[in-house]
Amino acid sequence: MPELIVNVEEVTKNYQRGAQVVKVLRALDCRIAAGDFVALIGPSGSGKSTLLNLIAGLDRPTAGRVEVAGSLISGMDEASVTRWRTRHVGFIFQFYHLIPVLSAYENVELPLLLFRMTRARRREQVLRALELVGLLHRMTHRPGQLSGGEQQRVGIARALITDPELVVADEPTGDLDHQTSEEILDLLQAVHESLGKTILLVTHDPAAARRAERVMRMDMGQLIPESKAAVLLWSEAR
Repeated sequence: MPELIVNVEEVTKNYQRGAQVVKVLRALDCRIAAGDFVALIGPSGSGKSTLLNLIAGLDRPTAGRVEVAGSLISGMDEASVTRWRTRHVGFIFQFYHLIPVLSAYENVELPLLLFRMTRARRREQVLRALELVGLLHRMTHRPGQLSGGEQQRVGIARALITDPELVVADEPTGDLDHQTSEEILDLLQAVHESLGKTILLVTHDPAAARRAERVMRMDMGQLIPESKAAVLLWSEAR
């Protein structure tokens, strides 16, 4: 059996909205093996982003267990899960979340400032990451001087800079045109294949989902069987 990097067991997530309790996830189980490339799809409000946030340590379940990269993160306090997240998870966002006053180089370097590391060692890792995403020639440019696709490439380099076991991507092509989206998906596939990274991709786009090795579909706070998810995905392509 492949080693599990994500093991979610009987997870429930509720939110309080005034006097109303909103049930987002309902006794959900989810398992992802190390080295998988998984797409998580489903309609708005189905719980995709909530599940991603729980797996990435950005939120806590109301009940159940979330184990990622060998750590029971649902049982950690806030300080511990923050330290864990820094080392084990890389984030790619739809709107890039780059710091406008910093160059591409400095944005990628930023997570490394949390580690004890020489300046020379940081530079070596940043240059390697920028080369991987094809942006060495743009490393002195600030986000406002870069195209949307280039900004997302900087975001991918930043996500990889700490060599995380898990990369989570929340609608990474949602703000890009079709051609640029395809280029970003090509890059994610290359990262998966060349570096062996486990990738969890949340997307509304069936074309993006079909790049993954596995497709999981959320519906009303539950994962539907993967065989049914695959049939629905290909029927949507027609």
